[in-house]
Amino acid sequence: MDGTTLYSIGELSRRTGLSVRTIRFYSDSEVVAPTSRTPAGYRLYDLDALLRIELVCTLRELGIDLAAIQRVLNRELSVAEVASAHADAVDVQIQMLQLRRSVLRAAAKSNASPKETKLMHRLAQLSNEERRRLIDDFIDGTFGKENADPTAVAMVRSATPDLPDDPSTDQVAAWVELAELMRDDDFRGRMRRTAVHQAHQRTLDIETEAGDALMEFTRLKLDEVRATGIDPLGDEAAPVVDDLVRRFAEAFTRAPDAEFREWMAQQFEAGHDPRVDEYWRLVWIINGWQVVPGLVPVYTWLVQALRKAR
Repeated sequence: MDGTTLYSIGELSRRTGLSVRTIRFYSDSEVVAPTSRTPAGYRLYDLDALLRIELVCTLRELGIDLAAIQRVLNRELSVAEVASAHADAVDVQIQMLQLRRSVLRAAAKSNASPKETKLMHRLAQLSNEERRRLIDDFIDGTFGKENADPTAVAMVRSATPDLPDDPSTDQVAAWVELAELMRDDDFRGRMRRTAVHQAHQRTLDIETEAGDALMEFTRLKLDEVRATGIDPLGDEAAPVVDDLVRRFAEAFTRAPDAEFREWMAQQFEAGHDPRVDEYWRLVWIINGWQVVPGLVPVYTWLVQALRKAR
């Protein structure tokens, strides 16, 4: 085919691989108009028309709409401009598909009900601005806008959850759980009390009165049992807890009975509320962190073990 030869729509179909019907549609839509017509009215196309149709095919396969293609052919837009804009749109679509996939996997993993799946989907689809607003509302509602402890507020804000554009199944599940937790008034009260203690790294009364030697022994023992994965509610935890209760009872000259165990639990819980520790665990998952210095729940294991029914 040269620059002067004209070809019928059938010949153009054979050279491009497009159906006659498709080429006719492009002609009727004025995307690629015929070069001329025969006396009988049949359409004829030249080399330029062939090249235009090939470009249309390429752009259509890339998902670009006919209106944009028409502007490219009319030299109102360059291929680069259209490709860049479309690539941005595809990025958004990919993010939404990835998020949808994560929600579906999280729903399947947790055996979520239809209502829970709907909530999971709605919360995961919040924009970054909406997520920040939810977090700001939580912090303002927890600490108050006036007379708030600035150190505690700064600590919480420095470790705010940030759901990535392509979250994992666990990150989506953690975000949904965290969003529900932040709306709980009882939890907000717990967070307010515990965060102030953690932010100022205050020593618990029981730590001061028990003495450095006993507290150092306790921390090392708790690190050991947590590292080995011993369940605080399991039978393996019993001898560890019984030994600690005995040592603390001697230090405080009290009987190592159920009442003393509960008193110990209340004392250690003052600095590490289990629900607050769960908040930080969820934040770590969402942000992909391994550890947040100063917020390791040292005593949560002990509090749970102390309160286990005996």
